[in-house]
Amino acid sequence: MSYEVIGISVLWLFLFGYLIVASIDFGAGFFSYFSTITGKRHLINKVIERYLSPVWEVTNVFLVFFFVGFVGFFPDTAYYYGTALLLPGSVAIILLAIRGSYYAFSNYGGKKDSRFYLFLYGASGLLIPASLSTVLTISEGGYIDVNDKGQVTFLYSKLFSSTYSWSVVLLALVSVLYISAMFLCYYANRANDRNAFEVVRKYAIAWSGPTILSSLLVFFAIRGHNMEHFQRMVDYAFMFVLSFVCFLIAIYLVWRRKRLGMAFICVLLQFGFAFFGYGAGHLPYILYPYLTIYDNFTSEPMAIALISVFVLGLLLLIPSLYLLMRLFLFNIDYVQGKRNK
Repeated sequence: MSYEVIGISVLWLFLFGYLIVASIDFGAGFFSYFSTITGKRHLINKVIERYLSPVWEVTNVFLVFFFVGFVGFFPDTAYYYGTALLLPGSVAIILLAIRGSYYAFSNYGGKKDSRFYLFLYGASGLLIPASLSTVLTISEGGYIDVNDKGQVTFLYSKLFSSTYSWSVVLLALVSVLYISAMFLCYYANRANDRNAFEVVRKYAIAWSGPTILSSLLVFFAIRGHNMEHFQRMVDYAFMFVLSFVCFLIAIYLVWRRKRLGMAFICVLLQFGFAFFGYGAGHLPYILYPYLTIYDNFTSEPMAIALISVFVLGLLLLIPSLYLLMRLFLFNIDYVQGKRNK
């Protein structure tokens, strides 16, 4: 296996970690606000706060690792994506700052019950994944023009008028809500909070259908936008079939209110198979058709150093997350509110 493939595989693994952890965080924020305007916040707020309190500070670690490694392994991506991501990237940074401000005010400023702050918190939970999803959209090609002099022009009009672009945004939104609701089902059940469980169970079932439908929409939208990628994805069709099977198992278990931990593992496998199937089909391109993983890859000594650092970082991050989960998330006394953070 070449250094290029190892490098992109490690980065894709970090991006998948961010996809799951951030989705739970973002979705919980939306559900917190939604439950406020529907009069159900008193039922699920305690469960959401117990999850977010020890976790929100480490959510973006995966994202930082991914972007630093992305530019480190593939330096040309900064040139090609720099212009394209100026607007969506700036929006995402502003929204992340707003979200961090909410955490600060809610924990230290006594603003937990402010509807304005809750609105910003809930809205950012949907807008951040929508803005970040443009990275995958742009990578499919058709939204960047490079002239003979190598000057990059980002075609905003094509991005905002593209069916594929909006289908990816839709998938990002519903996936965040589905992943978060499925996790909160397990978490509320572990907390033995039946009222909260019934509320988030309805959310999980409600967003399961839109998640599958939007996934199919993206799949066929790729066919119309980038036939070459679509044909390569067909070669990995078994991964998408396995993803759908895991989806059916997860929804069945939630519907029957049993083995909810296994249900969430199936959700992880569902998105894992789909995410890595999509990534494998996208190779070797990073930005179609201008940039592949083999174009101007970093030097071999730097590649070895980066891979070593990322593997060591992963070896440190996994035990840290395990310790966090053992002490807080899956500690029965903490989950059931018998002790504070």
